[in-house]
Amino acid sequence: MLILLIGSIVLTSYLTLSFKVCHRFGISTFQAIIFNYITCVITGSIVNGSFPVVPGNFQQDWFKWAMLMGTMFISIFNLVAFTTHKAGVAVTSVANKLSMVIPVAFSVWLYNESMGWIKIAGILIALVAVILISIREKDDEKHSINWLIPVLVGGLFISSGLLDTAIKYVEYHFLNEENKNDYLVSAFFFAAVIGTVLLSAQLLTDKQKLQPKAILAGICIGVPNYFSIWCLVKVLKNPPYGLQSSAIIPVNNMGIVLFSAMVALLLFHEKLSKKNWIGIVLSVLSIALIASGDKL
Repeated sequence: MLILLIGSIVLTSYLTLSFKVCHRFGISTFQAIIFNYITCVITGSIVNGSFPVVPGNFQQDWFKWAMLMGTMFISIFNLVAFTTHKAGVAVTSVANKLSMVIPVAFSVWLYNESMGWIKIAGILIALVAVILISIREKDDEKHSINWLIPVLVGGLFISSGLLDTAIKYVEYHFLNEENKNDYLVSAFFFAAVIGTVLLSAQLLTDKQKLQPKAILAGICIGVPNYFSIWCLVKVLKNPPYGLQSSAIIPVNNMGIVLFSAMVALLLFHEKLSKKNWIGIVLSVLSIALIASGDKL
């Protein structure tokens, strides 16, 4: 299961970094995201051995959750892409992954998992970190959108947290080895349907033109995207080292924060202020405290 945890960290980090690449090459992230979900459906169906969105599954308890999840997937993915463009990879990754505060709180409430002073301290530090990483220097070339960054960070923080909570809730109550892939592919299918309808409307009204390179980008994003969620669900179902689910997501997110920030620094030369760096350090500390709360 450790390999799957590492896989989730690397693949999820790749998704955030890929949006930076799309912007650099003038690729429409909106189109890439839609083709990404179409790719997820095809990939999942191949892994599954069949296409799961069939009448026989419509009455399953998990099916309505798949519809909700698909809506959340495409909404949050577009928010991640926009925030990456405006605030950078490192800031987006930290804000996105610090949202683990929300599923941790729900895990304690819904599943009676432990919540000691160490975890509480980690949550409080995480909130401070979110504020620090959203601050941009006045002389930043993006000063004209300074006011927008806290809004984007806050929206990403809440929406990503609710998504992680929903994934854990469905995994806990409805999923098993036989149906978990049906659920994932169905969720990606609804995201693809919503995106295709929106894109079709924009193409018909000449608000966008189809980009062949966006199709290629969508394929390159879609396969890792499918397996990033697949790995996370698998790890949540069978946590390594006896960790509780309220610790799995923080450990996963700590790795994503560090990996994304270091790659962004090395490959994209993103500039971070001292306050941003303090926020990143605090984020790592907060996640470590929450994870270690299971052991102390």
